[in-house]
Amino acid sequence: MIFYKDIIKEDHPNLRKMSKDVSLPLSEKDIETLELMNEYLVNSYDEEATAKYGIRPGVGLSAVQIDVLKRMFVIMAYDEKGDFHHYAVINPKIISESVELTYLKSGEGCLSVDRQVEGLIFRPRRIKANVHLYDFKEKTISKQQLKLKDYLAVVFQHEYDHLKGVLFVDRINKENPFLILPNSIPVTFENEED
Repeated sequence: MIFYKDIIKEDHPNLRKMSKDVSLPLSEKDIETLELMNEYLVNSYDEEATAKYGIRPGVGLSAVQIDVLKRMFVIMAYDEKGDFHHYAVINPKIISESVELTYLKSGEGCLSVDRQVEGLIFRPRRIKANVHLYDFKEKTISKQQLKLKDYLAVVFQHEYDHLKGVLFVDRINKENPFLILPNSIPVTFENEED
């Protein structure tokens, strides 16, 4: 089991390094890494576990954040319509992205950035990515193409950035952190009031 204290923070040099491709089939160590990341996110949805283990909730976790420089991450998130999505992503490659941008009105956060950061991060609203997905129940891997938009596209790209040594804070406009770009629309959740 990993805890919030086990997640490396923004001053750690490995967060700025490029992660390496994962060899397939997965090694036992790589499966264990995926299982640990998944367990952390599962626990972050459990109020009792977050209190008991001091877990800071999250919707995504990259291997580099637990000091493993490999191209894999886990996402557990509800999209803007309230539908649940759970992916264990290996060796992702974004192959296309929209010109139209999106952003979170509240900005982004990160388990590796242990401070409040003000500002907007603009990302392509729709992406298409070739990935290998690990199925935790079946213990199998499948090659797939994901088409993601809005909130899930933001989460995916945030984790994808980690694999390239990029943090969300790098993407904030330093001169005007709340400048809204003309070709962008915010992610809006169905239960959200304007």
